[in-house]
Amino acid sequence: MESSIPFQIYVHIPFCVRKCNYCDFLSFPAAEEVQRQYFDCLKQEILGFEETEGKEVVSVFFGGGTPSLPDPSLITQTLDLIRSRFHLAPDAEITLECNPGTLSSEDASGGNREAGPDSCDKLIRYRAAGINRLSMGLQSADNSLLRTLGRIHSFEQFEREYRKARQAGFDNISIDLMYGLPGQTIESWNETLDRVLALENSPEHISAYSLIIEEGTPFYERYHEDAQLKSLGEKPLFLPSEEEEGQMLHDLKEKLFSAGMHRYEISNYALDGFESRHNSGYWLRRQYAGFGLGASSQIGSLRYKNTDDLSRYLAADFSKREMFVLSRDNEIEETMFLGLRMTRGVDLEAFEKKFRVSALTVYADVIARMRENGLLALEDGRLFLTERGTDISNLVMSEFLLD
Repeated sequence: MESSIPFQIYVHIPFCVRKCNYCDFLSFPAAEEVQRQYFDCLKQEILGFEETEGKEVVSVFFGGGTPSLPDPSLITQTLDLIRSRFHLAPDAEITLECNPGTLSSEDASGGNREAGPDSCDKLIRYRAAGINRLSMGLQSADNSLLRTLGRIHSFEQFEREYRKARQAGFDNISIDLMYGLPGQTIESWNETLDRVLALENSPEHISAYSLIIEEGTPFYERYHEDAQLKSLGEKPLFLPSEEEEGQMLHDLKEKLFSAGMHRYEISNYALDGFESRHNSGYWLRRQYAGFGLGASSQIGSLRYKNTDDLSRYLAADFSKREMFVLSRDNEIEETMFLGLRMTRGVDLEAFEKKFRVSALTVYADVIARMRENGLLALEDGRLFLTERGTDISNLVMSEFLLD
C-alpha cells in the first residue's frame, strides 16, 4: 500500500473499579452486563466505520478508564475486529492501558498473596492477541500517596504484575508517574524514581505528569484553594511549592537521563526506539478514528466526537457531534503548538511544503521575540523549545494562535 495514509485508532474503555480522587476522565464503575453491552456497541460502531480505504493503521491504543478491567476476551475480540476491518501495518504499535490491581485474580480481589500460576492469564491472552505495548498506571511507589490518590493498588501489587507482564512476553512497557501530589516530598519522589528504575528489566518508557487540580473531582474540593495559593507564588499548605515541584522535575530528568532515557516530549521519556508512536501521531497531526464513549476522530480536516452519554451510546447512537472543519489557519496553529511539544520541534521544511509558506514568515515577530528571550531555538531546519521554554511551554505555545 504505497500510497496509503498513516492512520491510528483509539478505543475508549470507560470502566474502572472506582474513580481516583484526581480523575476527571470519562470513566466510571459498571456491572459486567453493562460492559458486555458496551463492547457489543463498540463492535457495531467499528463495523459501521466506512472510511478505511487508503489508510494503513500504524497504532491502536486502548485507553480509559481501565481497559484491563473487563474480561480480556472483550478486548481481544475488539482487536480482532479492527484487524479484519482495517489494514494494520505489520509492525503496528498496539497499546493497552492497564492499572495494577486488575491484571491478576489475586490483586483484583484485593488479596496481597503472591500471584499464583494462573494470575498472568490476562497478560498472556493480551500478548497472544497481538497487543505489544502496555501502559501501566503506577503514579507513585509510596503506598500512603497511593491511598491519598484513591488508587486501588499498592506498589507491591504493581511489582508483581509488572513481573508477570515481563513473563508474558511484553518487552515494551510504559509506566505513568505523578508528581506535585498532596503531601509528596522531594525525597519520596526520588524514592519512587529509584524504585521504578531498580525494577528487573526496568521500563522502556516513562510518562511523568504534574498534578492538575481539576474542577469536579474530590481533589478540587480539598485542594483548589491550595492550588490557587501555589499559582500566586505563595506557600501552599498541602501541595508541594513551585520550587519543590521544580526540583522534582529536575531530579526526574537527571535520573532518567542517567538511566539512558531521553525526553522526547514535554511529559514523556523513552529509551531509543521506544517513543510512543501513538501519542507522537497526535503531535504530528496524524489522522485518527476514535471508537467508544466520548472518543474523538479526525478524518482529513473534519474533527468530531462521540456522545458522552452512556445510555445513548448503548442505544447505538454513533452520530457525529461537535463537528468542526479545520481551516488552514487552524492547521497551521496546531502544527506549531503540537509540534513544539516534542523536543525535536517543528520541521520547517515540512511545514513549508504543506502550507506553501514559511513558518518563519507567518510567525516572524513571535519567533524573533521568543528566540531573543531564550525560549525558542532554531537549528538544522527545526524550531524547538529551549529548556527554559519547555518549563513555560503553555505560555510559549499560546503565542502561536493566529488572530
